[in-house]
Amino acid sequence: MQRITMASAVLVASCLASAALAAPSPGIKGVVAPGVEPQLVSEAFDNTEGPLGTADGGLLFSDTNASITYRMDPDGKISVFRRNTNRGNGIALTRDGDLIWAEEPRILRRTKNGYTNLTAGFRLFQPNDLIADDKGGIYFTDPGPRPVVPGVKVFVYYIPPGGKPIIIDDSVARPNGITLSRDGKTLIVANTIGNDIIAYDVQPDGSVRNRRAYVTLHDIKPGEESFADGMGIDRDGRLYVTTIRGIQVFDARRAYLGTISVPRQPSNVAFAGPDKRTLYISARPAIYKLQMLSQGPERLGK
Repeated sequence: MQRITMASAVLVASCLASAALAAPSPGIKGVVAPGVEPQLVSEAFDNTEGPLGTADGGLLFSDTNASITYRMDPDGKISVFRRNTNRGNGIALTRDGDLIWAEEPRILRRTKNGYTNLTAGFRLFQPNDLIADDKGGIYFTDPGPRPVVPGVKVFVYYIPPGGKPIIIDDSVARPNGITLSRDGKTLIVANTIGNDIIAYDVQPDGSVRNRRAYVTLHDIKPGEESFADGMGIDRDGRLYVTTIRGIQVFDARRAYLGTISVPRQPSNVAFAGPDKRTLYISARPAIYKLQMLSQGPERLGK
């Protein structure tokens, strides 16, 4: 009788676990409706990164290992946009509509006159992510070697309009994703191996002050790396952080709202589409899309 009871208990537990795995997403109020899940767009890539919504409702994204930037048009057709990107990762738009890439080992800008290396003669490792401000400056991260090499300094940089890179922080162990608040007054940086997302007050000249923990990630086990990576901001000031657990969402007051589960570990996000109500997610060999209740920021790009 005891064996039957124990076997039955195991069977019930197994069924409950399977039911839990199959349970629909509970959603996040104001962000994503219950039952709405990320949908696979394509998994024909090697390592997707750096998604960026374009003004026409399309999407650009990187395949770092293939050194290719792809474009998905508003109808969903994917084509090669640019080759030989030197393991290009993050992509952003300037206030003038110029494209900029974080590549190895440079920040590259494309204008109507061609391409310009904005960091020529400046020693970098492999820039990872970047965001442009409304002054014409560019913030970017350079995480350095992986795994982290003790004693090797890595940096968060700012490129003033028409200037050379300036180090604004050398104390983040592995700076990765980077973004600006909706008003441009707060710079936000993800530390891949840490649990805290870091923030700074942006000064009129683009420099930063008051480094502090902005939000703390949830459900990271002791001693486990968070893999905090690319980030996004929506129209209501919510912050979306890609992590080992999925996409963690925080409101404008920095309260944790919930985590969006993704079939593969996500690396970056971007709102795109004509109304910026689709969240595109880069995740290893795949690109996913998620229909949102929330909406991307009013500004150009991310």
